[in-house]
Amino acid sequence: MSLKITREKIKNSLVDKIEEISGQNVFDCYQCGICSSGCPVTDYMDYSPNQVMRLLQLGSVDEILNSKTIWICSTCLQCSTRCPKGIEVAQVMEALRTINLRQREGTLKPEDIKSKELKDLPPIALVSAFRKLTG
Repeated sequence: MSLKITREKIKNSLVDKIEEISGQNVFDCYQCGICSSGCPVTDYMDYSPNQVMRLLQLGSVDEILNSKTIWICSTCLQCSTRCPKGIEVAQVMEALRTINLRQREGTLKPEDIKSKELKDLPPIALVSAFRKLTG
């Protein structure tokens, strides 16, 4: 994977929005990897938690928003409790889910979800979708 790094790409509006929603500074992460070593679901993710933080530092937000990692994160807080810098990585993941859902348009009605989809969709995706698309 090749990344062209520019000042504008690194500190873009989406990174600012993630920091605003999560209350975390993604640039505080120094890539020790302790968050990923404690994550119980990292084997199922496209990107491990420390890779998510690094991609955010490089401004590659779209790559993360289009991955399954943000939906697999169970928000168990293992990463947050182990971080030596005190970064709440789980809050960053929640901010990424929120931004992903905000970029979508439409409405969601419970009766429109097929029973097969209910079995396959991650519960956090359903909760987030109902927060965003009902009202």
